[in-house]
Amino acid sequence: MKDEILRIKLIDSELERRKNSPLNKYNTGEVKHLKQLAFHKNAKKNRWVFGGNRSGKTECGAVECIYMALGIHPYRENRNNVFGWVVSLSREVQRDVAQKKILHYLPKSSILDITMNSGKKDSPEYGVIDQIKVRNSFGGVSVIGFKSCDQGREKFQGSSLDFVWFDEEPPEDIYYECKMRVFDKKGDIFGTMTPLKGLTFIHDEIYLNSKNSPDVWYEFMDWNDNPFLDSDEIEKLSLELSQDELESRKYGRFKTSEGLVYTEFDENIHVIEPFSVPIEWHDKLSIDPGLKNPLSCHWYAVDFDGNVYVIAEHFEAGKEVSYHAQKIKEISKKIGWKGGDEKLEALIDSASNQRTLASVKSVTELFYEQGINVNPNVNKDLFSGISRVKQYLKVIDGKPRLYVFKNCVNLIRELKNYRYYDGDTPKKYDDHALDELRYYIMSKPENTPPKQPKNQMQIHKERLFRKLDYERKRSSYQ
Repeated sequence: MKDEILRIKLIDSELERRKNSPLNKYNTGEVKHLKQLAFHKNAKKNRWVFGGNRSGKTECGAVECIYMALGIHPYRENRNNVFGWVVSLSREVQRDVAQKKILHYLPKSSILDITMNSGKKDSPEYGVIDQIKVRNSFGGVSVIGFKSCDQGREKFQGSSLDFVWFDEEPPEDIYYECKMRVFDKKGDIFGTMTPLKGLTFIHDEIYLNSKNSPDVWYEFMDWNDNPFLDSDEIEKLSLELSQDELESRKYGRFKTSEGLVYTEFDENIHVIEPFSVPIEWHDKLSIDPGLKNPLSCHWYAVDFDGNVYVIAEHFEAGKEVSYHAQKIKEISKKIGWKGGDEKLEALIDSASNQRTLASVKSVTELFYEQGINVNPNVNKDLFSGISRVKQYLKVIDGKPRLYVFKNCVNLIRELKNYRYYDGDTPKKYDDHALDELRYYIMSKPENTPPKQPKNQMQIHKERLFRKLDYERKRSSYQ
């Protein structure tokens, strides 16, 4: 009894000390909304939030992990020495999303140790975490482990777990493997996801099965459920998305996806006659490398309103890097790219860093030696990239934000023929130009008009205003 009283006092003391922490603000409702509360309160063992982007779904998943690990869950029976997993789609997504949320809400005073997969544990937010050991309110040590789906099912075997949090929809084999991991401890599985892949096994297992299973619960969470999301931002995001994307990205609803990927593409609107593009609009090249497969390279320009123009194309298979580099230089010279007085800069698939693509040196190194400064740090997320390209293709007030010169015939062909074949997954065929289009669009291109020199009238007016201002100040002191 004394130990229990002491434990309660320690919890009260710790909660008081954490009054201004992000976790406490979440607990008191400053940053928590009603559907997040419903998720935490539900007692079922398999809980899912199907939410749109920015609906608050990831927040409640991260906080649920922390509640369980610290043994301070306000609505469930708490345990000592808890072991749970946070499962992301990839290490990069783990670092940028789920791990970031865990570190935001987890009180630093509760952290006993951090084990890193990469990076330094004194700045874990910049690396990839393997495990975080935390102080449990019962006096024991809990572990929050991090896993990524790209490790494969074998890496998910063996452990007995108290909980698993899926941040976005996992592959089916990993989902069922994790169900086995929580079996002997009668642990919990919960997931937070935006249903972008169509009617997958999660649709059948959770959405259709919830009424037939005593352990399954789900909730839809959309932008309107999040009172902390600005109404102007909601309106802006709604305008940027096509109607079918709104179903999943705003409302978190499942949808079927079949047929053409870029249904927004219209040759009569997006394909235009070439014109002389101002040098001030020239931005950078983007390359999808290939040896037996075609190498695709396009030249991208951005006007001062943020509209993107694809103005030239090199597309050829079965050639060495030196050949492609020479062709790229020839085309750049022909179109007067950046006036011809700058080293060529290009985005390139990160796979070009692998030396298996070349006999001695990586493709990145070979291009650099040929005078083309390639940057392999590109965002290759397929679904986010497709969504962003769709935003640029979408016609608003009669105009899109992406135009393609009619001489870019291979890009036009791929835009017209790119199709889904499995739910929301496009067929990996004839998409080399579309890959490097995504790399470029995901770089968030923008352009700022240069400052124009002032004319004599403007200079004269500024002198006059300075003189008047000086005289007013002088008279005020007299």
